[in-house]
Amino acid sequence: MTTLSEVARLAGVTSATVSNVLRQRGKVGEQTRQRVLEAVAQLGYRPHLTARALAEGRAPTLALVVSSIANPFYPEFALAAERAARERGRFLIVCNTNDDPDTGRAYLDQIAGTLSDGVLIMNANLPMDELKKTEQRGAPVVLCMWEKPDAPPELPCIAVDFYAAGATAAQHLLGLGHRHIGALVGSKKSGIHAERYRGFVEACAAAGIKHSLQSARYIGDTVEAGYQATMTLLREEPTLTAIFASNDLPALGAMNAIADLGMNVPRDISVIGITDIQWARVSRPALTTVAVPTEEAARMSIDLLLALIEGRSPSPVMRVTATPQLVQRASTAAPRKRKG
Repeated sequence: MTTLSEVARLAGVTSATVSNVLRQRGKVGEQTRQRVLEAVAQLGYRPHLTARALAEGRAPTLALVVSSIANPFYPEFALAAERAARERGRFLIVCNTNDDPDTGRAYLDQIAGTLSDGVLIMNANLPMDELKKTEQRGAPVVLCMWEKPDAPPELPCIAVDFYAAGATAAQHLLGLGHRHIGALVGSKKSGIHAERYRGFVEACAAAGIKHSLQSARYIGDTVEAGYQATMTLLREEPTLTAIFASNDLPALGAMNAIADLGMNVPRDISVIGITDIQWARVSRPALTTVAVPTEEAARMSIDLLLALIEGRSPSPVMRVTATPQLVQRASTAAPRKRKG
């Protein structure tokens, strides 16, 4: 493996000059710069990022810790965050915890402040005190897609108004004429989707429609969980004309279940989700959903993390994205009049 010293010898300069050329720092004459770049190309030199991090006390990478890379939302967010990081001269490491807090702690212990200069956290089931310890060790932490803009956490965050997303979903179904609506909540009652469901319930109440808790199911945030819950929900609540799902994955599972029960979406049952993942756009019928600003949130997360790393932003701080917006597709329509 070619070293910095070998590049310096071939170019006839010092190692410090080579370093300055590669990092675009300091004053280096154009002829010298060209000589260094030619030596780099000739020898095929590549910087040793870990060695550089140790020498400089800072890493060229940022870490993104997610709860499950199997959820298609996280790769979409990671792609946008990676693009934003690369535009700012950084690399992004994606760390998947598989919903295991111990795995998340191991990532924080082994990466934060060494391989990574700072950490983005997305629903990784890590206690706040663990994250604060990471920050105290000198690696800034930013919580991504925080769901409660009216209740800022103890750490810097990028927040999305998911309460408004749930309310928007309810208003859409109510506007179409639905009054008997089931709900699939992709978390525990006090879990991360609680604000979405609260927004839905309170929007129904504001319209004079009381949502029955018997028509709600707290489930896993997966296609399969949405499928199974819908199968039982529609057998127990046959008068339902629509289903609200707190995320797109359970909504897609609901549409599969409705088809397997011999019914049609949206003629017999309308379905709406929240997020607007790629699968929502290519499903048949295409899923009506409330889109969250994923690209914007990813860029804001990278910007805030770098501002904290570079000492340009106070801590804690919360920044809020644009409000989620309804994307009406083919899975919702006015309820069909029942015979009899």
